[in-house]
Amino acid sequence: MTSAADESNNEVADLVGKLVAPEETDGAERRRLLGRLSGALARSARKARERGVGRGRWLADVFMNIAPRLPIRDYETLREHHYGLTGEQLADDLVRTAAKATTAVGAVGGALAAAEFAAPPLLLSAPAQIVAETLVVAAIEVKLLAELHEVYGVEVPGTGAQRATAFALAWSKQRGVNPLAPGSATIALGTAAKTALRNRLMRTLGRHLTTLGPFLTGAVAGGALNRAATRKLAAAVRADLRRQRALPPG
Repeated sequence: MTSAADESNNEVADLVGKLVAPEETDGAERRRLLGRLSGALARSARKARERGVGRGRWLADVFMNIAPRLPIRDYETLREHHYGLTGEQLADDLVRTAAKATTAVGAVGGALAAAEFAAPPLLLSAPAQIVAETLVVAAIEVKLLAELHEVYGVEVPGTGAQRATAFALAWSKQRGVNPLAPGSATIALGTAAKTALRNRLMRTLGRHLTTLGPFLTGAVAGGALNRAATRKLAAAVRADLRRQRALPPG
């Protein structure tokens, strides 16, 4: 029998999957999905508190339930979705698309937070909205990181779960995966890795908390901060991948 906690985590993963899917999502639909995600996360957090799970650990656990379900596209699918682009041009377009997506999520999240700021009775729900934004942005960036490995021809071996763990940990370090490193194919989420992931998620959460402000200041700040962070991540990962392997021909 599926527990209430499992159902809540599955709902969260499903909603995040819809928000990071390659299909274009309009602003109204994005706001609706973020609202639903906020509610699902609030329920999940309450259940975690009942079990005595700390906020940072809960956030990392939720994200590691999401990571294996992210819709990572292979090289040929990426080319098809990006008008036949290849090489650095394809990588550039992936980064532009991801930065646009995290900017949009930040703008929506910041606008929601601004509305909560202007309506004190609703302010208690704002943290769930910020957590929702944090998880969606992290998911978009992990997906970008994984797909950049496809573009640069750096194959990360292992099962789907192992690859998801490798990409999530690479995101926590803001680096590419080195498949030649010892244990990269059989990587497990040990104590140090969990701590690194939790710390990265909490830093991302802290960045989003700075968008809590009146009127549209939160929307502007949220979008700009996310865009800059996504571009910075992409630049670091691409530099790593260029050192590891040349781009596929074509």
